[in-house]
Amino acid sequence: MPKRRQLRAFDLKQIEGFEGLLGVDEAGRGALAGPVVAGAVLVNKAFLESKWASTQGSKVNDSKQLSSEEREEIWEALEKCVNHGLIHINYGIAHVAEIETLNILGATKLAMKRALEGIYSPEVFVQRTEPDLFSSVKEREAFKPSVSCKILVDGLALRNFPYPHLGIVKGDARSLCIAMASIVAKVTRDRLMITLDKKHKGYGFAQHKGYGTEEHRNALLKLGKSVEHREMFLRKLFSERVDPDQMDFLSGSEST
Repeated sequence: MPKRRQLRAFDLKQIEGFEGLLGVDEAGRGALAGPVVAGAVLVNKAFLESKWASTQGSKVNDSKQLSSEEREEIWEALEKCVNHGLIHINYGIAHVAEIETLNILGATKLAMKRALEGIYSPEVFVQRTEPDLFSSVKEREAFKPSVSCKILVDGLALRNFPYPHLGIVKGDARSLCIAMASIVAKVTRDRLMITLDKKHKGYGFAQHKGYGTEEHRNALLKLGKSVEHREMFLRKLFSERVDPDQMDFLSGSEST
């Protein structure tokens, strides 16, 4: 079965009983520098059954498997879908200071929450027709809010997350809406890192996007960290490479 049909078939099954399906994925969780970014894409059954999904959906895949040019091409196609009212997309960002405060998991959940809120607030997500004061105790106890949209998050389900959701392991290779969210997150973050490269010269952010390549590690040893580096990640990375007495470079910051 062609890849696009697998992705569409998965989503068509998941959307049964719901008005919409919302895919969520992140980019930058394992990087040494820069923000973590989440993408969210809302689709409905009509879109999943549309000509676009059947013909162009084959181009959508896990963003890590695509070149930057391919991702930009898909991004433009998704923007056209948005302009025609076929889908809704949004992204959320958690910056380095928030990563240091909340840890990477907490910051990732924050980015996802921000991405979702731009499309579907918690108040809208749950359609409430609550029993009034004149309802019986039995009616009030039996009341369950109806959920109009189902959220699929790439990976394991998140604890203490404000939106009811289903975690899909390797979801970017199984679900079309998660795969599209992966593109949104990756393209958005790549563009942010290219902008940061112009501000913090010498690290190569535009090339490695903040990940721990050899080029990036060597630049860190030479320049020290910038304000966009995640200190906790750096200490873990270099703890076995650098003499503990020489770890002062982590407290340095390059001039901008």
